[in-house]
Amino acid sequence: MIPLSVLDLSVVTTGTKPAAALRNSIDLARHVDDLGYVRYWLAEHHNLASVASPAPDVMIGQIAAVTKHIRVGSGGVMLPNHAPLVVAERFKMLEALFPGRIDLGLGRAPGTDGATAYALRSRLDRREGDDFLERLHELILWQTREFPAGHPYNNVVAMPDDTALPPIWLLGSSDYSSELAAQIGMGFAFAHHFASHDAIDAMVHYRNRFQPSAWRADPHAILAVAVIAADTDAEAERLASSFDLNRLRRDRGQYLPLPSVEEALAYPYSDAERTSILRNRSRLFVGSPATVQRKLQPLIDASKPDELMVITAVYDHEARKKSYSLLAEAFGLAKREVA
Repeated sequence: MIPLSVLDLSVVTTGTKPAAALRNSIDLARHVDDLGYVRYWLAEHHNLASVASPAPDVMIGQIAAVTKHIRVGSGGVMLPNHAPLVVAERFKMLEALFPGRIDLGLGRAPGTDGATAYALRSRLDRREGDDFLERLHELILWQTREFPAGHPYNNVVAMPDDTALPPIWLLGSSDYSSELAAQIGMGFAFAHHFASHDAIDAMVHYRNRFQPSAWRADPHAILAVAVIAADTDAEAERLASSFDLNRLRRDRGQYLPLPSVEEALAYPYSDAERTSILRNRSRLFVGSPATVQRKLQPLIDASKPDELMVITAVYDHEARKKSYSLLAEAFGLAKREVA
């Protein structure tokens, strides 16, 4: 069966404040570590009332410290927000502390609105236009030490210097990152849960064009999908009502905490809003474990991911944990012995 991983936004709800959402992420990580999930990634978002974690590197250290087996990484660090040297130093530190368990996922979007992006970057060396490639190249050079002769960075060392950068993954929701990841021979993760680009096209494109490199000999493609599973289809649909209302609000630019099921069910939807919800459901897989598997299988067969990364956003934390438990059982994950 295909391996399963977790993408976590540390979702804030109307009943769960940001600090509690962060603690819930740590609790969920322990839970899925025992269930046999292979990877746990944290996203970077800023100035969003619905997302509690703007600093994935901080959360990675906390989660890696309380888990034993699962790989922990960023999904991802938004590289244009950070000096490449800082990213190199922080992830080399994490790799030194938790060897063989850290991933460095990189994105090129700001992860926020324009004003906040400016605040994040105003003291950085700002370059004109999209400077992701330039920053990625510099990040790689902190590992390879292949700066040109006479370059001032030849006298700068990213510490700890006895530790390599962890595996680098390029994240994307279009064909840009799939092409780049294939060209330079890195891992690739596609965000089906919010992408407008066709996931099958991006995944197949990456695999067909992959060039082996010092970073990776073979392609590895992760497909990130939004899933809500429960014991029955009816219960899963009830839980998904919070997601439906939250997504409807997001489409209007309202990034509010996730509403309760009761609030969502009581909301007076117009016909146009119900149509919008149905359209958004193309990015969400809802139902019992058997139903979710049936809905996911055509996408899995066509895109051929090496791994499914699941994001589950529901109001109740215990219901979220149960959703991951049900998926683990349905996909045949090997539950680990709890010491």
